[in-house]
Amino acid sequence: MRKLIIFALLVLFFVNSRATQILIPMDETSQKDHLKAYGIAYWALQNSINIQWLLNYRGGSFLIPFQKEIEQECLIRGVSYEVIADGAASNILNEIARAEVNMDAIKLEKAPKIAVYSPPGKQPWDDAVTLVLTYAEIPFDVIYDEEIVTGKLSDYDWLHLHHEDFTGQYGKFYGAYAGMPWYQEQQRTSENDATRLGFQKVSKLKLFVAKTIKEYIAQGGFLFAMCSATDSYDIALAAENTDICESVFDGDPADRNAQEKLDFSQTLAFQNFKINMNPYDYEFSNIDATRSRKVQENDDYFTLFEFSAKWDPIPTMLCQNHFNLIKGFMGQTTSFAKEFIKPEVLIMGEMKSQAETRYIHGDFGKGTWTFFGGHDPEDYQHFVGDPPTDLELHPNSPSYRLILNNILFPAAKKKKQKT
Repeated sequence: MRKLIIFALLVLFFVNSRATQILIPMDETSQKDHLKAYGIAYWALQNSINIQWLLNYRGGSFLIPFQKEIEQECLIRGVSYEVIADGAASNILNEIARAEVNMDAIKLEKAPKIAVYSPPGKQPWDDAVTLVLTYAEIPFDVIYDEEIVTGKLSDYDWLHLHHEDFTGQYGKFYGAYAGMPWYQEQQRTSENDATRLGFQKVSKLKLFVAKTIKEYIAQGGFLFAMCSATDSYDIALAAENTDICESVFDGDPADRNAQEKLDFSQTLAFQNFKINMNPYDYEFSNIDATRSRKVQENDDYFTLFEFSAKWDPIPTMLCQNHFNLIKGFMGQTTSFAKEFIKPEVLIMGEMKSQAETRYIHGDFGKGTWTFFGGHDPEDYQHFVGDPPTDLELHPNSPSYRLILNNILFPAAKKKKQKT
């Protein structure tokens, strides 16, 4: 009996000594908190620990060299994990490497420095990216127009555009909210900021910001935008040589020939769209499919595309999930009419029955951009003044996972698409 006990202890010691990897599973049934799992991956990168993102393996799992501190962080944050031996980890990697399986292992090397472009002070709406970064415990800085005008954007690897209007029309909220104190304060503050930073109009300041962000992408930056920060951004770039703002926004009439003066060669994602210049209408252009779509909430789903992990690692990373059918959600810009998307843009998620796309991606210069339609993935129709979403109630949200895929994507920057 004594020999058996000693033998069992030796076996246990041998197994533990070989348990040198932490696997964070990301499939539907094994992970208690998908969102905080990204925070663990980011924390490891912050502490100079290289990790492997196992694309299409159990929902896009993470493989991390074993350290007691990582295990403790998983326990503290409520993230499911498995401690596995080197042999088991090698078997997983060998399985992934097989030519006939649509999987790959991507090395993540450096925690990207994150900026959220958002106005200072409390806004009457919430931002999904800020919510999920905070919940996942991923650090970020908030920057706005002054930081971009003064050249601070280059300090960051990844930029998110908060619910924003780059056209200088204050979100086109005039028709519904012109009498509200928050709207009046927003306009007053924006005009004062434009003057202080050396611009005659808010629209001119926003155009400068939009062009600076475009140059940031060209130099290797990563841009992620949601809701109205997507189409309003491209509209501002297209309208560089004309005035699309009516007098209620900037004190002088818009150019009657503005539509004909749009330059679609300057945009990232959209072309041949028509702008909506009615100041009382809560819509920027016909890019947004909110009004044209005919779908009930219970039927509102979009499908993620499947890409080759070994040959198209970038879109594969951006689409990692434990579901490929994603619940839709609305916003000022809910989705993008397919007919106005440039042919070189990569569509990653769409609702084919409505001829609309929800999730698109593209390259520009040395960098990339990703646009995601809708406002809050776990609040189907988020209204101005609604309380923020409590992500403690949605730790496994597939749509919020798409946001966090974009957060980790720059960590694999050196891994380019194969040609």
